[in-house]
Amino acid sequence: MSELIPTIGLEIHAELKTQTKMFCRSRNDPDENRPNVNVCPVCLAHPGVLPTINKKAVEHVLRTGVALGGTLADYTEFDRKNYFYPDIPKGYQISQYQFPLISGGALQGVQLTRIHLEEDTASNQHSDSADESLVDFNRAGVPLMELVTEPVITSAKQAVDFSRELQLLLRYLNVSEANMEKGEMRVEANISIARAGERGTKVEVKNLNSFRAVERAIDYELLRQRKIVESGERVAQETRGWDEVKQNTFSQRKKESSHDYRYFPDPDLPKLRISEIPGFSKDNLQKTIPELPWQRREKLLGLGIQRQDAEQYVADLGLGNYFEKVVNELGEASLLKIASNFISNDIVGLLKREKNLKLPTVSSFVKIVRLFSEKKFNSRQAKDAIESLVKEGKEAEEVRGTDLSEVVAKVIADNPNVVTDYKSGKESALQFLIGRGMKESKGSANPEALKESLINSLSTGSAL
Repeated sequence: MSELIPTIGLEIHAELKTQTKMFCRSRNDPDENRPNVNVCPVCLAHPGVLPTINKKAVEHVLRTGVALGGTLADYTEFDRKNYFYPDIPKGYQISQYQFPLISGGALQGVQLTRIHLEEDTASNQHSDSADESLVDFNRAGVPLMELVTEPVITSAKQAVDFSRELQLLLRYLNVSEANMEKGEMRVEANISIARAGERGTKVEVKNLNSFRAVERAIDYELLRQRKIVESGERVAQETRGWDEVKQNTFSQRKKESSHDYRYFPDPDLPKLRISEIPGFSKDNLQKTIPELPWQRREKLLGLGIQRQDAEQYVADLGLGNYFEKVVNELGEASLLKIASNFISNDIVGLLKREKNLKLPTVSSFVKIVRLFSEKKFNSRQAKDAIESLVKEGKEAEEVRGTDLSEVVAKVIADNPNVVTDYKSGKESALQFLIGRGMKESKGSANPEALKESLINSLSTGSAL
């Protein structure tokens, strides 16, 4: 019997960063905690109101499409997706059906079907104790980008890796914060399993709100479908949800088809010819694209730092920008691994342990790295100095290491007989002097640097 093969496609929604909502002038504020504050007659679907298109939202989707190598539509329009639910006051959602803004493209080797623009729904709040549901319309009408992949993903891990990279891209482009915990990015997975040459039945698992949920839901659903197929039964085509507590998927409703939504062009919104809109040509949009996550990753790995460090700098834009400034100021490739080790371990560790701390100034941190590389700081001194930079906001000039010249001068002056023995050829005398130097510095001197400084001083016959 042939092996069962998983087939997975993703639909990912991301709320876009705009000042106002998609079709009205109500504020788009994901941090607003008061319910039903950012609302107006348009997003509440009062009779007689007319929507207008948010140009910035269209630009965000087009820039995303350019970054992903997609084809920009020339002609596009908005459609009404008809269905009834309490979070849709109009009885329809304004979306795009036949003419999406972007077709094709790829990310991490996964081919994309389309990227289109629509409005978000309101949010429902259910209370088991009060046996009631409330609706908050602050989110209703927020610009929502939907990206659909081809069904070419074959594992939960691949699905998560793709979703993470897309989240990074949206942040690099500054089109969305894509915080899953805030609902700004939601993943839906279309999952089927079948033997080679056969076609499985697609099951959609909706509104996965964390990468862990994405991975676990897909793994669970693949196992569930595998058991059904192996028993000789048929998988039902349906929409399922994910229960985070029970760690399983559950049936929600029969899966709808596109004709169930009775799409038709929205008569209140104009058709768009993208080529006729100033600034929306591919060349102009390309000029606004910054360095992308995969480009930064490749560049960082080319510097010879550890992959784990590179991934950390790619994932955290602020930290990545800081490291690049360090690279520019250091200039020496041999010091980059040292600097990266201090940043990824010591500095990041401090920032994670204590809130409200800031990255040290680049110039101060670079001086610490140089002092360490020149053996004027040992590892403990360097770490303590970095902690002073981060916690106390000190500059490098305020963080003093051991002054070897003073230590060496004092050791030579205090031990003239041992110095004579060393110059007479007694190598053990040098070890004694090093020991006295370590005691004089209270253990803070770098032993190798101290040895080198003593030898230089003794060979010249001076106290340095």
